Amino acid sequence: MTRDMAGHLRRGAPIAIVRLDDLSEALAIGRALVDGGITALEYTLTNPEALDAVGRVRAELGEAALVGAGTVLDARSARDAISAGAQFLVSPTLEPEVIACGKEHDVPVVCGAMTPTEILTAHRLGADMVKVFPARSLGPAYIKDLLAPLPDLRLVPTGGVGLDNCRAFIDAGAYAVGLGSALIDPRLVGAADWPALTTLARRYVQACTGTD
Repeated sequence: MTRDMAGHLRRGAPIAIVRLDDLSEALAIGRALVDGGITALEYTLTNPEALDAVGRVRAELGEAALVGAGTVLDARSARDAISAGAQFLVSPTLEPEVIACGKEHDVPVVCGAMTPTEILTAHRLGADMVKVFPARSLGPAYIKDLLAPLPDLRLVPTGGVGLDNCRAFIDAGAYAVGLGSALIDPRLVGAADWPALTTLARRYVQACTGTD
């Protein structure tokens, strides 16, 4: 893992996944999350404005956050995201060409996988972390079972992770967790309630890291 990503994502830290139909408030969302202690921000390419959001948020937040692109499914999307300023790439599935593009440009990749074979393949291909998706149906015990024979893996459970189970995934050995709509609550964003989003982010950081 590059020094840049390691500096912003200590063990146990959450990654915020911003998957919204409207990214006009992408910068306000980013600021609120950083104020709450979450410094890894992923804007997913499910929104055509995501690359613009990545560029704007990175330019404004500077060294305060690590800004990445999610739902990167092929090499072209990976190159476009890197050109837009993405500091890390995330795929929901095992995508060797995305990993290869990230390695070529020295940009960390969090590659999606589910089965032990997929997860180990992603690791061997050079993924910096492996996004275990969907985590909801697998549970913390799955992470613990995977790490028993494969202790060097950096696993990031994503999908169905919330305040009620995020610490359980970390205790099971996950390096970090990915947080989507449970954190980026569309109701808070729609109301532009940035203090509430900051408070929620802080609660997740405390729950994941066991800090006050």
